[in-house]
Amino acid sequence: MVYAVVRAGGRQEKVEVGTIVTLDRLKADVGDSVTLVPVLHVDGDTVLSAADALSEITVTAEVLGDLRGPKILIQNYKNKTGYKRRMGFRADLTRVKITSIK
Repeated sequence: MVYAVVRAGGRQEKVEVGTIVTLDRLKADVGDSVTLVPVLHVDGDTVLSAADALSEITVTAEVLGDLRGPKILIQNYKNKTGYKRRMGFRADLTRVKITSIK
């Protein structure tokens, strides 16, 4: 089993070939190929985590499309002052499919 842990946005994702992952918005068009930075690479019993060894590993993904995340409601309230504020937020996301780990 070959998989890698890649750094994407502010998080780390475990990916294998064929995995579809939702990441923070990338500046790429649909069908483009992007390279993700590996943090860990596992190939059977071999585990690579050293920076010099990981520099030889490439994780490529194909951009499937852009989407928006679920709406998150933010409410601020201060007691005894009559201050209330309500805002919404939707994250911009990109869905990618992992094509190769070499």
